[in-house]
Amino acid sequence: MIIVDKKTLVDCRDAGIVRLDISAPEIAKKAMPGQFVVLMVSEAGERIPLTVVDKDESKGIITLIFQEVGLTTRLLARLNVGDSLYALAGPLGHPTAVKNYGRVIIVGGGVGLAEILPVARAFKRAGNQITAVAGARTKELLILENELAQASDEFHIATDDGSYGRRGFTTDILKNLLSDNPKPIAYNLIYAVGPIPMMKKVAWISRDYGVKTVVSLNALMVDATGMCGCCRVTVSGKTKFSCVDGPEFDAHQIDWEELQKRNDIYLDKEKHICKQGEIK
Repeated sequence: MIIVDKKTLVDCRDAGIVRLDISAPEIAKKAMPGQFVVLMVSEAGERIPLTVVDKDESKGIITLIFQEVGLTTRLLARLNVGDSLYALAGPLGHPTAVKNYGRVIIVGGGVGLAEILPVARAFKRAGNQITAVAGARTKELLILENELAQASDEFHIATDDGSYGRRGFTTDILKNLLSDNPKPIAYNLIYAVGPIPMMKKVAWISRDYGVKTVVSLNALMVDATGMCGCCRVTVSGKTKFSCVDGPEFDAHQIDWEELQKRNDIYLDKEKHICKQGEIK
């Protein structure tokens, strides 16, 4: 669980994005695209889930990418090469169902780009034609551009402020792709990861065009083994747990309003804790 390499991908106050390569041989042997780990920075800290972005099985190394959005991720970002995590468990969750679907659109927003990269690569290896759509608030926050471009046959970028690529949102590009008149292309699958509002809109748009859509949820987790119930999500009217039943679900069957409310439960408390635990 020792950090063997560290790279700052985005050096931005209150929104930094960091890449860590961690020695975890057993996890590296078994981790598959779509799966995640749960880590603790210290004995007194919380457990947080992070997607396994990459792995080097021969060296026993896994790669994690995260954004500094709360106290734990900020403390994690302060660790350096040679430091060790207090705890690391995984791989957890079901791996992505990878097969040759045909034409696949991969949509990622913000740090969700790190989560779609291993999936895009796996779909590409399986013979799919990949159209990747990457989004960020501004050019400064865009990550893994070269890696995603290499993993896709067609690559689109959108920034909220228009500082890079197309001005607007990933969902604007998605709608254009699906309604590309006069001869719309038939896509067989859409895979999306990002903020809940983005994934929700992807689901709305794709439903209108009848395209199967899968999302990977970043639900709140505590133990990540199905015991705490914190990551509950309603899918097709039934209660599921993101940690053991997911993290991927049919986007058209998710109760998005409930999911958003559940993820916002501790928002104010998290902000308060971050303020109290400010690291100068």
